[in-house]
Amino acid sequence: MAENGPGQDPKLPEDARLDALNKRIRQAQADEAERTGQGRKTADRNEQLGNRVLSYLIGGLAGGALIGWVLDRVFGTSPLLLISLLILGTVGGFWNIIKISTQRPGS
Repeated sequence: MAENGPGQDPKLPEDARLDALNKRIRQAQADEAERTGQGRKTADRNEQLGNRVLSYLIGGLAGGALIGWVLDRVFGTSPLLLISLLILGTVGGFWNIIKISTQRPGS
């Protein structure tokens, strides 16, 4: 060992236990990165835009149908509000999609 500094003497070969420990540490770090999702690639811009469009379509349809159904139950106007708010929700969903499609890239 060197008298003046800490650590292992560079003239001596490394201990096999240190090699095994380093290997186990690297494996544990890789397992942890996989478990937490750090190694996974993120969605690109096109995938994000597709998910956004899909959410507008489903949200408009489901929201209009749900609100129309509840208002029909409250006011007793069986299919009238359901159909009209379903159409209104669909139009709103498509309106949002049209607004997205007319935006310039990067804004």
